[in-house]
Amino acid sequence: MKKSIVTISILALVLVSPLAHASVESSLMGLKDVLLGSILPIFSVLGLGFAAFSFITGNPDAKRHLTYAVVGAVILFGAQSIIDLIERVVR
Repeated sequence: MKKSIVTISILALVLVSPLAHASVESSLMGLKDVLLGSILPIFSVLGLGFAAFSFITGNPDAKRHLTYAVVGAVILFGAQSIIDLIERVVR
């Protein structure tokens, strides 16, 4: 029992110590890079794929799906530009 508590404590110290030295700004920048670099483009492509599948299967809402997918893709792929614009306005 005591050995497992010591092991968990050491593991927690090893995992948390690098995070303790990170600032909030650098943590948010890292999160932004991960979101804009990999996660959001994947959702854009999946949305466009779903809209294409709707057209292929003859779904009556396919036009609406395509509209939502294109608007979402423009917003998601343009997210970095939107963020840069907001940063310039604030500074």
